[in-house]
Amino acid sequence: MDPARHAQARKGSEAAFAVLVSEHQQAVRLFLRRLAANPADADDLAQEAFVTAWERIDHLKPGVSFRTFVCGIAWKKAQNDRRRVRRAETRDGAWLSLRRDVEMPTHETRLSLDKAMQSLPLDMRAVISLCVAEDYSHAEAARILGLPLGTVKSHSQRGRARLCELLGVEV
Repeated sequence: MDPARHAQARKGSEAAFAVLVSEHQQAVRLFLRRLAANPADADDLAQEAFVTAWERIDHLKPGVSFRTFVCGIAWKKAQNDRRRVRRAETRDGAWLSLRRDVEMPTHETRLSLDKAMQSLPLDMRAVISLCVAEDYSHAEAARILGLPLGTVKSHSQRGRARLCELLGVEV
């Protein structure tokens, strides 16, 4: 632990923070690889943890190691990611249980989906992309897109219905 480097980073020194990242990124990545579903997710979570650590560096208390600080942030990110994965699994399981014949999409199906998506209005397409493809909540999508929550919810419902209609999928 280098108190001087911590102090420099707290004062906004990007160079000091870069040294801290360099010293601790491997440990944080290894920690997250033991928690995440796959290594790529762990690496993404580590990157997010370091970005958050930089944003909150002023919360690093004297006497607390940077590794402890960033691993605490990484742990919270991993918990949030696990909740996201569980929500997606639940949602996808519910969606698949509604279908009688579950099959892997063919290349033609993907092209049809792309074409159907392109036929949606841009804001509706954005909502479908965030809420369905990227697993953002309606509230998160509303914040990202700057739309009212009710608009996001209706775009999500209408967009899904329109896509199912265009693709000939019975719901």
